[in-house]
Amino acid sequence: MLIIGIGGGTGSGKTTVVDQIVSDLPEGQVTVISQDSYYKDLSSLSMEERKKVNFDHPNAIDFPLLCQHLKELKEGRNILQPVYSFVAHNRTEETVLTTPTNVMVVEGILILTDPAIRNLFDIKVFVHADSDERLIRRLKRDIAERGRDLDEVLNRYQTTLKPMHQQFIEPTKEFADIIIPNNRYNTVAVDIVRSIINERLN
Repeated sequence: MLIIGIGGGTGSGKTTVVDQIVSDLPEGQVTVISQDSYYKDLSSLSMEERKKVNFDHPNAIDFPLLCQHLKELKEGRNILQPVYSFVAHNRTEETVLTTPTNVMVVEGILILTDPAIRNLFDIKVFVHADSDERLIRRLKRDIAERGRDLDEVLNRYQTTLKPMHQQFIEPTKEFADIIIPNNRYNTVAVDIVRSIINERLN
């Protein structure tokens, strides 16, 4: 099994890069796991308290569970992956049965911050986009898909996203085997990752 970690700031285009990488790979060979599924269970908090949680800090992620699940998949066992709701700011009671495949792709803004998780990755990728581009993408996504308003997104960006990016996410570039600039479609970098995957699979 080949495990690939793809990190980078919010709105950097990680999901787009993941889609580009896996699009040409054989069906049934690749499973994508999102770090967002592993936000900690906040059922003990009220909705107002949950809204105040810093979801861009590594402490918001249940890394031990993600680490355990990746190890179980590597050993050939199925896992029950959590399902997270951005509307409720919490895990749901649902789970997704996830089976081992030849390639596991784990993507998220904070996945390169945790040493135990990093040690499980065979390839570490950092997707880079400039801060203006990331803000624009985040605004569009949060308003269209997550029911946020403009003031809420801008306030969160200034008070949380930007400082957390500078403190925790940007420094993880040093752990990356490949850095993909993603202000535009980067065919060369994506093809390099694809070729490495195909080489390992063969």
